[in-house]
Amino acid sequence: MSTTFAGRAAIAGIGATEFSKRSGRSTLRLAVECSLAALADAGLEPDDVDGIVTYTTDENHEIDVARSLGIRDLTHFSRIHHSGGAACGTLHQAAMAVVSGACRVCLVYRAFNERSETRFGTGVQGLPTAPTPTAVDFSWSSPFGLLTPASWVAMFATRYMHETGATSEDFGRVAVADRKHAATNPAAFFYGRPITLEEHQASRWIVKPLHLLDCCQESDGGVALVVTTLERARDLRKPPAVISSAVQGSAEDQHMMKSYYRPSITGIPEMGLCARQIYDETGLGPDDIQTAVIYDHFTPLVLPQLEEFGFCQRGEAKDFIRDGNIELGGRLPINTHGGQLGEAYIHGMNGIAEAVRQVRGESVNPVPDVQHVLVTAGTGVPTSAAILSVDR
Repeated sequence: MSTTFAGRAAIAGIGATEFSKRSGRSTLRLAVECSLAALADAGLEPDDVDGIVTYTTDENHEIDVARSLGIRDLTHFSRIHHSGGAACGTLHQAAMAVVSGACRVCLVYRAFNERSETRFGTGVQGLPTAPTPTAVDFSWSSPFGLLTPASWVAMFATRYMHETGATSEDFGRVAVADRKHAATNPAAFFYGRPITLEEHQASRWIVKPLHLLDCCQESDGGVALVVTTLERARDLRKPPAVISSAVQGSAEDQHMMKSYYRPSITGIPEMGLCARQIYDETGLGPDDIQTAVIYDHFTPLVLPQLEEFGFCQRGEAKDFIRDGNIELGGRLPINTHGGQLGEAYIHGMNGIAEAVRQVRGESVNPVPDVQHVLVTAGTGVPTSAAILSVDR
């Protein structure tokens, strides 16, 4: 499948607040701060923006952000569903908007106080009963203890370990790599605080087989991007990060975090669908990717993502990781900013920003000779992915 916007749109600006556990500011202020930073990075003014894309889960309405920034007219505004699965879906929507002419400059943002205001990982215990598909689904699973994101992922992880021979130590190697990269990133919450595999193994259980250090942070903060056509981006302040492809995927018998009824639950078919679209659209393959931002809300789901994108065969991600391939100097360094375990959990938007920095050569952990960076979005839900590339 080919899209009309592939390679014709670019990210021209990125911006972020600091990442903390207590921002002391409203989510609207966080959204405005990161948006102003992204516009300044691109060399644009708020009045240059005429489109906005965000997540359905973001509580900052487009009109409030526009009014607070001083944006006068919006000709496009839209939202992408499914929480972290929306991350690259926002690029998909923004790229379509600017290439189609629905708007000229599209602002994309995600901002929340996920730690100080709402504890995102505490679960669905307070979900009210209602005759809706989501509420009915939870009414079947919640009485059996499937209340939190960690518990939902633990089911997949247990089966993956059984079928592939992966161990808790293999999951821990993802956390160690992320924290190693975060330790040299001044913007990361865990800057200067790497961990060892022994520390990972000693961290307390959350839901077996997940240790505390297998689980991403709860963060306060915001990240914004500025998307426009590649032609316009070339005239702006920073080198453009070309959106070579941005796709979405939802596979057969898809559930929200609990797709347990498929013939196999050790793969991520919706991410496989994204991989096929991206490779078909760009003509690229795994060997063309120098570094990747792999969505790491929970370490066990990093392994099947590596397999879905063809960096290793089914069941072999554990061996790929054991060989040091995901660290700097390896075959495919991942999450060079520290990921959501080490930098911050901003529903993947900070990962897209890191991909832009790698393309520009601005990352604190630069990978040599980067041409193409893969970015994935949330797993367990309908998801998305993208490839950002150097402008040739």
